[in-house]
Amino acid sequence: MNEQDFQSKLGDLIKQIEALPEDQRGPLQCIAQETKDRHERMKKTVADLQESLDYLRLSVKYLVFDLEATRRENDYLRKLIESQSRRDENDTNGAD
Repeated sequence: MNEQDFQSKLGDLIKQIEALPEDQRGPLQCIAQETKDRHERMKKTVADLQESLDYLRLSVKYLVFDLEATRRENDYLRKLIESQSRRDENDTNGAD
């Protein structure tokens, strides 16, 4: 059931409750109002969860980007250290 159907059916229910005798309306009106309030809270909770998921997805993308950049940087630095070590070995062997 989508939002529009829910609101329509709840509206119909409230109209039917209002058509009842006064002594029967009270408890049913309370239940209908509680249902409406719960539905609104549930919609807000779902929206908050969706926002949190969107933020989490974005955070994960940033973390993956950072991890890939760190790996590239580490590879570059390893190659730099290896080439420096080879040069130092060649200088040491050439000096003998």
